[in-house]
Amino acid sequence: MNDDLGHPLGATSPARRIVSLVPSLTEAIAATRPGALVGATDWCTHPAELDVTRVRGTKNPDRTAIANLSPDVVIANQEENRELDIRRLRESGIQVWVTVIETVDQAFTSMTRMFTEALGWEVPPWLTEAQAVWAEPSQPSGRRVAIPIWRDPWMVVGSRTFTGDLIDRLGVVNAFGESPDRYPHVELSEVDSGAVDLVLLPDEPYVFAADDGPEAFTKAPTALVSGRSLTWYGPSMLTARAELETMLRSHEPRG
Repeated sequence: MNDDLGHPLGATSPARRIVSLVPSLTEAIAATRPGALVGATDWCTHPAELDVTRVRGTKNPDRTAIANLSPDVVIANQEENRELDIRRLRESGIQVWVTVIETVDQAFTSMTRMFTEALGWEVPPWLTEAQAVWAEPSQPSGRRVAIPIWRDPWMVVGSRTFTGDLIDRLGVVNAFGESPDRYPHVELSEVDSGAVDLVLLPDEPYVFAADDGPEAFTKAPTALVSGRSLTWYGPSMLTARAELETMLRSHEPRG
């Protein structure tokens, strides 16, 4: 069997000891079979009661700590984790399954393969339920939405991203969805523009807050949103659609 990048994975099923280097997938595994998760990054904040060995961050994992946990498989992601770390883990004899998730459909396909092929488990009920939640079509509104992920310099969600596809499925248009870059650097004036109907300010990776973000905008209205609802795949997808649709309705233009 091969991971999402085509790299072969030896027989590990059913996996009993897993290290996850992806917060979204850490939550997915913990929600399905928590006893199998033995390690996760410092950024893996869900579920709140998660009590496993921490192996530093997504971009600087502690490979020695991972090896000491003797995992059957390490779960990684092409965007979240560095190829160098993945290669060095493999060179040390550790099996790594890399996911590639750039659309909502890919999220469901990739997680299904992760559970059934990489871990040798059955598809969890929450995943089937989440897929049904996102199967319902939305009515296109034509509203243009920008999603900054950083400031100074300003960066936004561009093309070929899970978040951009998720927003499209809610019936709004990613204002920077035609960019050749996945996360382009932009000038504030490009975001704070009459061509943008709403700016969504998530609390990750940059922690936008009431006193850090909205004050920069004088033309485009803003809304603070949960980064977990906007950018995470996994169990959060069960509630993310309703939360984001409610938020978008509350910021519809009046008149």
